Amino acid sequence: MSSRYSGNQAAVVITILADVAAAILGLWILLYVLGANRGNELVKFVHRSADWLAGWSRDLFILDTDWLRILINYGLAAVVYLALAHVVAGRLRRS
Repeated sequence: MSSRYSGNQAAVVITILADVAAAILGLWILLYVLGANRGNELVKFVHRSADWLAGWSRDLFILDTDWLRILINYGLAAVVYLALAHVVAGRLRRS
């Protein structure tokens, strides 16, 4: 197990949850940019999950270019989740 997933178990859980959330958001960005079939069940699931995770940032920035809007709004959520998890997990590991 890498050092990222070692130590305090609560810190490990927080880190894994943030990684999963960021992966889902990143996957939706990739599927959108590559033009994945939105009728596909997997694509629908990833899109719904990403919408839920990025509910607070989904329309934070309104841009004319659709792919850039998706990248910034969903990418922002992924970065925030990872940053917050890193800070919280670091504090838990020190305590």
